Amino acid sequence: MADVAARASVSLSTVSLAYSGAGPISPEMKARVEKAAADLGYAGPSAQARALRSGRSHVVGVLIHDSFTLAFRAPHVLNVMDGLISALGDMGLGALLIPTPRDADDDRSLLATAPMDAAVLLRVRDHDDPAIELLNKRSLPFVVMDAEAPAGAGQVSIDDTTATVQLIEHLRELGHERIGTITLPHAPGGATGLRPRDYMPKSAWSPMHHRLEAFRVAGVEPCVVVEARESMLAEGIAAGHLALGHESQPTALVAQSDALAAGAVVAARELGLSVPHDVSITGFDGIDLPWLAPLELTTVVQDGVAKGAALASEVGELLRGETPSQISMPLEVRVGSSTAPVRAND
Repeated sequence: MADVAARASVSLSTVSLAYSGAGPISPEMKARVEKAAADLGYAGPSAQARALRSGRSHVVGVLIHDSFTLAFRAPHVLNVMDGLISALGDMGLGALLIPTPRDADDDRSLLATAPMDAAVLLRVRDHDDPAIELLNKRSLPFVVMDAEAPAGAGQVSIDDTTATVQLIEHLRELGHERIGTITLPHAPGGATGLRPRDYMPKSAWSPMHHRLEAFRVAGVEPCVVVEARESMLAEGIAAGHLALGHESQPTALVAQSDALAAGAVVAARELGLSVPHDVSITGFDGIDLPWLAPLELTTVVQDGVAKGAALASEVGELLRGETPSQISMPLEVRVGSSTAPVRAND
């Protein structure tokens, strides 16, 4: 930097301002410094040295609870990541993808060792989540998605209980009484399978818990409950076969994601059932599923990209030392052609 200052005939502080943008400098002066740097083959201050001096890594850890292979097959997760990474980039921040720690004493976890300024948790099971414990040990600010935030943390969530109640009430208005559900996984590493009708794991991923709780709020006990291993089409097909082949013979299924709902539609077709004439199916998320046309899912629409941007906004608040907002993202129930009145003989 001293060599660049000498060649451009400016002070060292002017060169520093040209690279940091931390103070006023005219476009002409900045161009003069940049030309001198280019003439000398100087690429700019060392990122490592700048991080040491500022105490900032300019990196945000993004915790993925599933294996990466599973996590990035979920369309809604991809939309959230799109909004999050883009917004962080606009803020001059990068993202480090981190697998979930095994426990709060997992010293080998990147969450315990990697340089980062803040973290975003895409899945939180409960307040005893080892990821939260590790972050608290490091005194790192963090934001949680779709879960109640501990004191001092940021939160971006949705009222999915109310939205799911609206779906259930929609089905009841159509005359459905035997309503089953296909749930998201309560935790990583499970297997798609039948669960008790009153299923409610003590330590569950919040969206799964909220959308099961909606049945209690609506005063409806599901006639069959199938938990999916992950929010993927293949798991929805497998879950759909289990639900539709159940002895309770559901006339409607409430799937906790559009990917699972689409799989249930495929399963119904494989079983020779017509959607919605033989069985009505609802989803959640509002993702683009053009291959289902002309069928359109009855679903709850949420903007995943905007949700990711909101997570990034809260990271910015925390890094500025501000009290984080508690953001509730809007939802919209969209009635499509995948639901219809129950057939008279049912």
